[in-house]
Amino acid sequence: MSQPVLQTKGLTAFYKDFQALFGIDITLQDGEVIGLVGANGAGKTTLLRTITGLLPAAREAVRFKGAAIGGRRAEDILRLGVAMVPEGRKLFPSLSVEENLALGAYAGRPGSWNFASVCELFPILAERRHAPATKLSGGQQQMVAIGRALMSNPDVLLCDELSLGLAPVVIADVYAAMPKIKKSGTSVIVVEQDIGQVLRVTDRLYCLREGRVVLSGNSSALTRDEIAQAYFGMTEAA
Repeated sequence: MSQPVLQTKGLTAFYKDFQALFGIDITLQDGEVIGLVGANGAGKTTLLRTITGLLPAAREAVRFKGAAIGGRRAEDILRLGVAMVPEGRKLFPSLSVEENLALGAYAGRPGSWNFASVCELFPILAERRHAPATKLSGGQQQMVAIGRALMSNPDVLLCDELSLGLAPVVIADVYAAMPKIKKSGTSVIVVEQDIGQVLRVTDRLYCLREGRVVLSGNSSALTRDEIAQAYFGMTEAA
């Protein structure tokens, strides 16, 4: 197998004296979509924050295209090609849709993603380009958040809870973009609570519980019972 585009090895993370991650090993191959599932507090968001430099990490614990990047500044990791769609979207309320999207391009990385291609992915954003971003519907705001991250032309896109607070029909619209993002050459990590949704859009799955990987495998091979047992820490009855 080729060298992973992103890899963690023995990754730990702390919030002051509280240890949130314990020896996390994950790999993301070029052009792959992987899912991270687990209950609230399992460590999913902490893992993304540590990969992107928002939390400290040992240098060798995070590798991007073979190079050790653990502990580097978040802006440096973004410029290398790792972007995140944060939980809750974190849009700037004083800026328009177009201005929020433009902020994603400040790293200056070359690539195919720009305002026009983002609007091709999410046509409603062209119609609402001059509207304040936070006046849009929840689903449209999520599209802005994804588009802003894509505007940095990342090699790796980290998506934290894309479906949070959205109606099922809106969630389907948001996730309909995933095959196009993958086809563009971007590898993706998706944090998601909806097991059915994540199984549909990912190639492989990792389940976290209490800061540890407790299950991993091909999404097409894992059963819902296996995932539920890992997710909740249940064991089969004797």
